[in-house]
Amino acid sequence: MDHSASPTFWHPSHLAAIQAIPLFAHAVPAGFPSPADDYVEDRLDLNQLLIQNKSATFFLRVKGDSMIGAGINDGDIIVVDRSIAPSERAVVVAVVDGELTVKRLAYCNGVAELHAENPKYQPIRFREGQELTIWGVVTSSVHTVK
Repeated sequence: MDHSASPTFWHPSHLAAIQAIPLFAHAVPAGFPSPADDYVEDRLDLNQLLIQNKSATFFLRVKGDSMIGAGINDGDIIVVDRSIAPSERAVVVAVVDGELTVKRLAYCNGVAELHAENPKYQPIRFREGQELTIWGVVTSSVHTVK
C-alpha cells in the first residue's frame, strides 16, 4: 500500500444494500466460447459471498504492486476481516511503524516477518523493540479488469 497517502476504508454498514444479482448456472469458459445457457440458477448477493462477519469487515483499496503474486493488483479492493486470527502464510493488513501495508505473514525462527508477493521487494523483518500489529486478515480481492 502507498505509505504516503491515507487509505480509504469502507465498512459494509456504510454501503447501500446490494441487491441480489442473477447467477447463471453455466460457467463461462476461458478458452473457446460456448453458447450461454438462458437458465438463471440463483441470485447472488455479494455480501453473502465476500463477508463472513459484517461488523468486523472492511474494504481497502490497494496501491502498489508488492502483492501481484497473490493476485492482488494496484487498484484492487481487498476485503479485510478483523475477527480472523492471523495464521502463518495468511495475507494480512499490518501496521508497520504507524503505516498500513498488505503482505503475507511468515515466521522465521519464531520471529514474525511480512513478505511481499513480488520478487523486487525484500521481506520486512522485525527487530527487538519494533512493533507489528496485524490489523486484519485479507479474505478476498475484488480485481478490476483493465
